[in-house]
Amino acid sequence: MIGLWMALAAVMVPLSGKLSSVTTDRAVDTLPADAESTKVAVLEDSLPGGEDNTFVFVYHRAGGMTDADRATVERHYDALAGRYPPKAAAGEDDEGPATRPSTDGKAMMFTLDVSTTYGAPEALVGPLRDAAKDRPAGLELEVTGPAAVDGDMDAVFDGIDLQVFLTTVIVVTVLLVLTYRSPVLWFIPLVVVGAAALTAMATVYLLVKGFGIVVNDQNSALLTILVFGVGTDYALLLIARYRETLHHHENVRVAMVHALRGAAPAIVASAATVVAGLLCLLVADLNSTSGLGPIGAAGILCALVAMLTLFPAVLVVLGRRIFWPAIPRFSAAVEEAKPGLWGRLGSTISRRRWVATLGSLGILGVLAIGLAGNTGALREQDQFLSAPESVTGFTVLRQHFPELGGQPMTVFTRPAYQERVLDIVEGTPGVAVAVPGQTSGGWADISVFPTDAPDTVAEYDTIKRVRTAVHAVSGAEAIVGGPSAENLDTEVTTRRDEKVVIPLVLAVVLIVLALLLRAIVAPLVLMATVIVSFAAAFGGSVFIFDTILGFKGVDYSVPLLAFLFLVALGVDYNIFLASRAREETVRLGTREGMLKALSATGGVITSAGLVLAATFAVLTTLPLVMLIEVGFLVAFGVLLDALLVRSVLVPALTLLIGRRMWWPSRLSRPVELPDGQRPLVDDQEPALQR
Repeated sequence: MIGLWMALAAVMVPLSGKLSSVTTDRAVDTLPADAESTKVAVLEDSLPGGEDNTFVFVYHRAGGMTDADRATVERHYDALAGRYPPKAAAGEDDEGPATRPSTDGKAMMFTLDVSTTYGAPEALVGPLRDAAKDRPAGLELEVTGPAAVDGDMDAVFDGIDLQVFLTTVIVVTVLLVLTYRSPVLWFIPLVVVGAAALTAMATVYLLVKGFGIVVNDQNSALLTILVFGVGTDYALLLIARYRETLHHHENVRVAMVHALRGAAPAIVASAATVVAGLLCLLVADLNSTSGLGPIGAAGILCALVAMLTLFPAVLVVLGRRIFWPAIPRFSAAVEEAKPGLWGRLGSTISRRRWVATLGSLGILGVLAIGLAGNTGALREQDQFLSAPESVTGFTVLRQHFPELGGQPMTVFTRPAYQERVLDIVEGTPGVAVAVPGQTSGGWADISVFPTDAPDTVAEYDTIKRVRTAVHAVSGAEAIVGGPSAENLDTEVTTRRDEKVVIPLVLAVVLIVLALLLRAIVAPLVLMATVIVSFAAAFGGSVFIFDTILGFKGVDYSVPLLAFLFLVALGVDYNIFLASRAREETVRLGTREGMLKALSATGGVITSAGLVLAATFAVLTTLPLVMLIEVGFLVAFGVLLDALLVRSVLVPALTLLIGRRMWWPSRLSRPVELPDGQRPLVDDQEPALQR
């Protein structure tokens, strides 16, 4: 087995390094093909000169622009327009110059459309800023605009995969060392999970090349987090069972066989639940969301296979000494296990079932109140933890040119209708300026500047009004796109995906739980606890984002991603507990079976929850608000599931419901006693015979 993995690594490791070469963050690649802004972007790309990158140069001086300042602005514009033909500034027309002074006399601006043939925004924004450095002292300049924002956003993602990988490795290493307190044991799961991560990256690269799956930098980072978090969880569960069986079997191979028999079904069920949930994303319209389905599923499957094949093989080869200094010794005598922390917790819950249930639900309910807070959508300009020049430039632009506060829209229409469409657009409320552009390839374009700030509700309303107005022109075939229109279409598509994906995920996970537990009541109870836990995690996180961190909203992609991860991953801990409880119920009855399961799995599941939460918390170290929100929310939700829902609420509910928890399986039926014997209450069930 080890040899097979070494051969696989020789093939996969070189391919894993190519994943970054196929990632894309262009909105046109993530939006569905039938979105109106996608049609505009495709049309722009097909016309001579290709799609434009729009930059806005804003010059300003607090004491007012001087003659030398104005001459500098004109000189910069002439130089830049000459350097990047064939398209000049969008503001240039036959009626006046391309540069535009502010009414307060303290600023000047011009826009520059640079064809994508000259490079991507991240490659252009730096040279453009450098080209305008030659200016009088005191004359400030911000290079902003849609392309500058894209360039600064791409700069945030530069090297993000390596940063996430290294940070995750460090975090997992520290947690494994603290968990096992062994100088050697921590290294084995880390190496195996690393092999699984590299295999997953190579697999995703092959999926992209073979099936055209869209992978953006966000999904690439989430892939690393998923594999390390889930893979380490599986390692912790298997090691816990292996250590347990080593006390009962002298031969390490026999011990590993028994450990796999005990742990593998729960691990496979866990992986199947997560994979099934992730594949539900395939029905999403947003390409980046639907792409995350097979990407995440590939990562989970690679982690599963590595942990059930390579990891056991390495442990068996290394033998008992891998646990040094706390080496588990074989003993033929069966020792009565002393009740530990989790055993004592189980006894307390058993005595105070209603208190545990209502107390847990009360805590979750209080946290869920945070959902009433600020859940407005996060603007693109507010995505940065530290505002770059492109974002501060929009603020300066609005101060001196309030009539040009939004990002430019692009309207395409048939040439014969350009003047009519132009008149309609100019008369649309919320439009500041509309400038006719080129005519080429059977299309004419119009650049439209809204008055409202970018990515605000007011600007989105203006885009909707412009679309409604131009669509009414029969024969014009007019379509409206641009950066803010792309963001609007992305938000609308995400909202649609939430309505389709969330119910599907719930149904699929419920079916998997029903098949695993061979019951109906238990899966419904477990799903209800996970949903309540998600609401509490979301509410608590919104409160933190709004009140403490001061974020200006929640990114529209966060609720769906957080729901998927918290339902698919959060239910894992319930699976580990419930599957062990069912196993023990066969021998001990419902009450004793649940208490035994809690005692046996409490430590390892808590460790697994801490590891998974810590790996997602790695995202909070990145300078992008959206990733911070996803990382914090999922980490917080995982901790709630592992420490409260799985540890207190589920055991308490199980003890309250009793054997009916397993309905309609035979475990839910009263035990038939010999004639003359008194029936016992549910929590005193005798052992059930197979």
